[in-house]
Amino acid sequence: QVQLVESGGGSVQAGGSLRLSCAASGLSFGVYTLGWFRQAPEKERSFVASIALSGFGDRYVDSVKGRFGISANNAANTVDLYMDNLKPEDTAVYYCAASRFAGANRAVDFEAWGQGTQVIVFS
Repeated sequence: QVQLVESGGGSVQAGGSLRLSCAASGLSFGVYTLGWFRQAPEKERSFVASIALSGFGDRYVDSVKGRFGISANNAANTVDLYMDNLKPEDTAVYYCAASRFAGANRAVDFEAWGQGTQVIVFS
């Protein structure tokens, strides 16, 4: 059973940076995509970024391109989300997720989820 535990997050002023980390356990050998989603109040959960556990094939939603970076450590089974130049509209609960589909970026394709970590960006 895949388990995901997020850490990081918090409150930061607009323009600042944060790093989110996700530790995965229970991953079987094979192709896994690890991703980050976010959910703002009264909004649906949406895709932010994803990467293959091998560390290749990173993908981003357009609104974070050039500001966010995702990296995976295959040996440690961790995935980090680096967030720079944060904006108030980035405020949300961020979730780590795992999929057995290569290149997945739809929530329905991710079968394991973390508990979420709050990010607040104030102006």
